[in-house]
Amino acid sequence: MERFFAVLALAALLTTTATAQAAQCYNDRQFEAEQGLRIHSELMVISLTCMKMPQGAGMYQKYQAFTNKNKILLSSYEDDMIEFFRAQGVSAPEKEFHTLRTSLANQISQHAIKMSTSNFCQHFGSRIDSALSMDQQKLRRWAQQSWPNSPTTKPVCGGQVALRK
Repeated sequence: MERFFAVLALAALLTTTATAQAAQCYNDRQFEAEQGLRIHSELMVISLTCMKMPQGAGMYQKYQAFTNKNKILLSSYEDDMIEFFRAQGVSAPEKEFHTLRTSLANQISQHAIKMSTSNFCQHFGSRIDSALSMDQQKLRRWAQQSWPNSPTTKPVCGGQVALRK
């Protein structure tokens, strides 16, 4: 009987450890969701930063078209992240999600500030056209890649994703 309780205690400990570890990392879908939201945030910052530049005509409209074209995928990314926060026991998962979105946009904005607006727009402006031309499968592959200079807020559980070149 003691052995039975010892096995139950060990199983409970392993389950608790696995649950705690899971809260510290993303599964592949959660990783993709954060990266997909990072892409969307990046495109928003590019469009707003560059729309007044000579090469920026129509950028915000293209960003809006990208958002509309991919609204179901983007919505699923949002749902995945809110569910991740809910599973972590965050008391206000929607608020935590909005904090994440703000943080992603701020990271990209800080990058734009470090470069001159002209250089930023020249270097990143074409991403809106590239993203808009992608089908959902190609966009998801882009979101499934790791960005060494912009890591996700949590690592991937038990593995690595492909590095972005």
